Amino acid sequence: MEIDARGLRFHVTVDGPADGTPVLLLHGFPQNATMWAEVAPVLHAAGVRTIAPDQRGYSPGARPAAVGAYAQGECVADAVAVLDALGVDRAHVVGHDWGAIVAWGLAARHPDRVRTVTALSVPHPRAYAHALLTSFDQLRRSRYILLFRRAGKAEEVLLRDDAKLLRGIFADAGLDAAAVDRYVEPMRQPGALTGALNWYRAVRILRGGVGRVGVPTTYVWSTGDVAVGRAAARRCAAEVTGEYRFVELTGVSHWMADEAPAAVAGAVLDRVLS
Repeated sequence: MEIDARGLRFHVTVDGPADGTPVLLLHGFPQNATMWAEVAPVLHAAGVRTIAPDQRGYSPGARPAAVGAYAQGECVADAVAVLDALGVDRAHVVGHDWGAIVAWGLAARHPDRVRTVTALSVPHPRAYAHALLTSFDQLRRSRYILLFRRAGKAEEVLLRDDAKLLRGIFADAGLDAAAVDRYVEPMRQPGALTGALNWYRAVRILRGGVGRVGVPTTYVWSTGDVAVGRAAARRCAAEVTGEYRFVELTGVSHWMADEAPAAVAGAVLDRVLS
């Protein structure tokens, strides 16, 4: 369905039992709401109703030109607006990658709208910032961000040779060509990749920008994640004052919802149904 919110139009996939517990699913870069395709049916079978938007920059009707329009506060406000449009007062929130950043911000700024948080791959922003300042390993893992912040250059590099480099991002997940196309082809539409990369260009990483989270929280990290190391993952607990669980997936890449959907769904349900 299409939802008009904050002067933008978002494509949102809503599925599962009509009276089910609402769970907001937030994707990251460079994916879209289809990343939940193998996770959502497990949630539906357990009585969960899922709400999965293509976020700002990813929905064709939600691609403002200004870099500042992709600041974390704007993306968090989008999530609130989608819940408002659907008449959902409070939801469990699940986010992966940049979607996890939105989940953290939503829980910190609007705890009255969030029942629980399950963050996948990316820890609390202050944990990530702390690791950048204290861990050479995390600094090394984060070098790709320097390219992503270069307007024009990043788009040219990622899309050249039939988007070879963009496709290569998913190599460690072992996805087939059709699965990779599901993410890459939308990024080749005019303005799409720029909108997605503007999330990186608008962020002030070392500022953290999000307060501690007091709602019940699960953070899921995978040992094969090339972007987030153990230092950042372990620091996450210090930024949560609510009941906290840390789930470690051994040998799974950053793309955990594609590679280990049953484990991801299990972690979500353990939190949502507890």
